Amino acid sequence: MDASDELLQRTTPSAFLTLDGVIRCLNPAMATALGRPWEQCVGRAFSDLLPDNQRVSAESLLTHGATTKRLAMRVLEFPGTGGASVVCLVEARPVEDPAGGEQLVWVHSLDAGNDLGALLIPFGFAARSAGLGLCMCSPHEHRVEWLGGAPALAALFPQASVSLSMVIRRVHPDDRKGLRRLVRSDAAESPWIRSRFLTEHEGWRVLAGRTRRVKLGYGGPERVLGMIRDDTQLEARQKEMLDAVSAERQRAEEIAAFSSALFTAATEQELQQVVLTRLAAAFGGIGVLFAVVDDGRLRVSSDARIPTWQADALHGLSLDEERPLPRAIRTGQPQFIPNQEEFARRWPHEDSLPLPRPGPDVAMSIIPLSPVGDRPLGAWAVTYDSERPPSPEELAFMTTLAELAGQALRRIRLQQAHVELSTALQQSMLPTLPKRLPGLEIAARYQPSRDGLNVGGDWYDVFCLPDGAVALEIGDAQGHDVDAVAFMGQVRSSIRAIAAHEPEPGTVLTRTNELLVTMDAPRFASCTMLRIDPRDGQVIGTSAGHVPLLFARDDGSHGIRTLSGGPVLGVVPEADYPEEAFTLEKDTALIMITDGVVEGPGLTLEAGLERAGTLAGQALHDRLDVEATADQILDAGVAVDHVDDVAVLVIRRT
Repeated sequence: MDASDELLQRTTPSAFLTLDGVIRCLNPAMATALGRPWEQCVGRAFSDLLPDNQRVSAESLLTHGATTKRLAMRVLEFPGTGGASVVCLVEARPVEDPAGGEQLVWVHSLDAGNDLGALLIPFGFAARSAGLGLCMCSPHEHRVEWLGGAPALAALFPQASVSLSMVIRRVHPDDRKGLRRLVRSDAAESPWIRSRFLTEHEGWRVLAGRTRRVKLGYGGPERVLGMIRDDTQLEARQKEMLDAVSAERQRAEEIAAFSSALFTAATEQELQQVVLTRLAAAFGGIGVLFAVVDDGRLRVSSDARIPTWQADALHGLSLDEERPLPRAIRTGQPQFIPNQEEFARRWPHEDSLPLPRPGPDVAMSIIPLSPVGDRPLGAWAVTYDSERPPSPEELAFMTTLAELAGQALRRIRLQQAHVELSTALQQSMLPTLPKRLPGLEIAARYQPSRDGLNVGGDWYDVFCLPDGAVALEIGDAQGHDVDAVAFMGQVRSSIRAIAAHEPEPGTVLTRTNELLVTMDAPRFASCTMLRIDPRDGQVIGTSAGHVPLLFARDDGSHGIRTLSGGPVLGVVPEADYPEEAFTLEKDTALIMITDGVVEGPGLTLEAGLERAGTLAGQALHDRLDVEATADQILDAGVAVDHVDDVAVLVIRRT
């Protein structure tokens, strides 16, 4: 046995390497330390088989060992087996291969059993350079030993050695389970786990810990090394960041809700409610004032955080006044007033509080609802509890929203003008019922739509025929706008004109349909027409695709009568409208309605007819007159929750 063989017979890790670090041969202990079978090590670079953070140290050791006769030693960490790395003090020295005379490097571990602490010195240096703390725990001895590291962390652990139970007692109860799991981990290296730790002088700190299992020397004792990081400031910064992100998200949601509410506001009152309830929250304000221009003067409202008397001081102010609020509206230029001093500097003679004065710690921004050059519409003012002006992004966004509010105001006012015009048109087109019809009592009701322009195409009409009979009609022209009203007027006028010469209902609807088809009318209409002889109660009627009739008696009974007829008016050429005759008995009422009375999102036509018929029967049973009966049926139509307009015509034979 030569000397090289003797060196490999050692029980501790030993290997021969070429001068460039390739393993020529090794003993079983070295293979175990490297965590690989012997055959997977030979021919491989020694440093490549070590953890990444050990390669520089290993290459430095081999370089010194191959080129100098001085002692070359390093503490190296080997992968090991079983989850725990092996920390050894390794020597490298040059040797000669007796077989071929080749220069080799012999690397082998030294016995450090009398000074295990020396094996931990590199870990302490690494911890200090990384700003971490280093401790060691012996699970069997249940003690934690502080090994050093960053001075700031060392100050948190004034005692060099404490019991594990004492450390656990200083950890927040909610975090103790995580700490125990960290200490007992079987993994070679655990993830970072945060715990709240109560220090002696600095209160609670947020510490993050990570453990590693190591063996101190080949065949030496196993220990748990703990790396400790102070995350208190990081936690605070993260909390601040999360709070800021959460606040920004909430603000974005409030701004989105504010924008959406501006688009959906249908009246000036709704627009005012949107601004006063949402604006301050959306832009971090403490109060809101909203002013709109009416006939050259300001109409002002405010939320509860601006006193009413301050808003009242602005109400009715002329737009021509050279004061903060009228000036911003008139010029279209946003203004920011940071404090009372700046307010007094800009408007030194302003003593009548035309704008709630900012206090020493209160600022205000005024944003007009229309840009420079546009017709003045109004403005909103937001008060803040600090002098910090809105950022350029906030100001730009607030200006954009103010212009959206201005667009909403213009839309609402234009809509209101259309509604007023359309309502006046429709009211002018509702007929006046004959004042006295012997043998008949008649009542009519109409309610506009809750959609579109609040007008629609429903109509009714009652007029006397030349032979003494009475004509009654009810219908529904397609649409809810001015065109629907105009079309309805055409249909009703046509029916009246034709009935004056050809009073039979079937003929009237046939001629009306021919007229509308010839005109190529863009809309259609449903209609029911009756001819009643008050003397004997004889009724002749027909329907153009309209809702069935209802009848009710004074004993409370009721029913549905579906008339013969044809399609809706204005669609099918040469359509016929067959008539049907029946008798209206005394103390019996006919109820003519449009579909808005009996059909809605939650009610079928059949159920709605039954409901209206029941109400009519009960009204007659209770001896209510036709006016009250019509009111009850109309109220039932409102309860249907239908957005359509509705018409009701009640005819009772006495």
